[in-house]
Amino acid sequence: MGNQQLMGLWGVVIFVVGLGFSGWGVESFEFDELFYNRTENLSSFLESGYGYAAPKPLMVGLTLIRGAAAQGAVCLDGTLPGYHIHRGFGSGANSWLIQLEGGGWCNSIRSCVYRKTTRRGSSTHMEKQIPFTGILSNKPEENPDFFNWNRIKVRYCDGASFAGEGEDKVAQLQFRGQRIWRAAMEDLMSKGMHSADRALLSGCSAGGLASILHCDEFRELFPSSTKVKCLSDAGLFMDSIDVSGGHSMRNFFAGVVNLQGVAKNLPSMCTRYRDPTSCFFPQNLIDNVKTPLFILNAAYDSWQVQASLAPPAADPHGTWHDCKLNHAKCSASQIRFLQAFRIRMLNSVRSFAMSGQNGLFINSCFAHCQSERQDTWFADDSPAIGNKGIALAVGDWYFDRTGIKAIDCAYPCDKTCHNLVFK
Repeated sequence: MGNQQLMGLWGVVIFVVGLGFSGWGVESFEFDELFYNRTENLSSFLESGYGYAAPKPLMVGLTLIRGAAAQGAVCLDGTLPGYHIHRGFGSGANSWLIQLEGGGWCNSIRSCVYRKTTRRGSSTHMEKQIPFTGILSNKPEENPDFFNWNRIKVRYCDGASFAGEGEDKVAQLQFRGQRIWRAAMEDLMSKGMHSADRALLSGCSAGGLASILHCDEFRELFPSSTKVKCLSDAGLFMDSIDVSGGHSMRNFFAGVVNLQGVAKNLPSMCTRYRDPTSCFFPQNLIDNVKTPLFILNAAYDSWQVQASLAPPAADPHGTWHDCKLNHAKCSASQIRFLQAFRIRMLNSVRSFAMSGQNGLFINSCFAHCQSERQDTWFADDSPAIGNKGIALAVGDWYFDRTGIKAIDCAYPCDKTCHNLVFK
């Protein structure tokens, strides 16, 4: 794809946004002083489907990785990691989809000690069954391309996007994200993934960042004859300036990287030239991922607007409070700030988008994690760019039916969005 053709995609004009789901009765978040608690509450809510429930979803039980402890691959509190697996069938029996769970991060001893008392840090607190919807659904009318694959959701209990390596004995914290990743992959390989004809590594939010970090490692698990690609949903966390002119997200990520010993597990192609914190930001990683990668992201990502661009510490007078909860209440100057954020996001993927093997779907929505929710993944009114929804775009890209480089026009043109509106 030439530069001129690609440039045209940055100006796709599609008249769309606005299904504000205020009717879901979502209460506003009560954030305490810990950035972790803000991000954890918001991540949990956004990744649970915003209150949306698919009709009679498939419920899949938790499998603990019994051999993980011997490898030191344990959750923050030392319990066994786990995953949920639903076996493939028919033409998908030898195809494998791995979904890495998201759920924020912890960047301090205090926040990690709290996290280990939740499902994000201990398998003791994990749900014994979870619904498989969206990209994990087993119904062709809900998930046309991947419904009969082996579909796995790997639970997230380390707090560093499956990338940490270390411990704090005094606080009784285990930072073993990288080991959990390896243990999960080894366990799945022993259960048949080694003979996969096709494989897709996916993830949402912190799991979307993890799918970028581990994409090339995932490719190396398989022979060259296996078709392997990666999908990052809502994982394009930007190293952006917040509303006060500060760097809230960079400061937070620096704490995660330093506390959890992430640096040693970051791609050397990045750390050779940049500091470790910079190499935890996807914008500095995606150009060097060798394996085909698809970036799915909302241009006005709800998590980033609330927790990165305008966290309470950067907005002490609450000027952004109403705008964060409902984009319709943003002032003209606030919309200009958000439009500038969108432009920075688009600029960060320009080089990435030049590669024919990569895929892109950036819609101008106020949303987060669109692949696991049924209403955004594949439904009659799902978000679309150029009349193509997310599930079909990802499927077309994965199966090489057509190249996908879909860039939405700027807000407020997109009327297909399932925008998140908090009460």
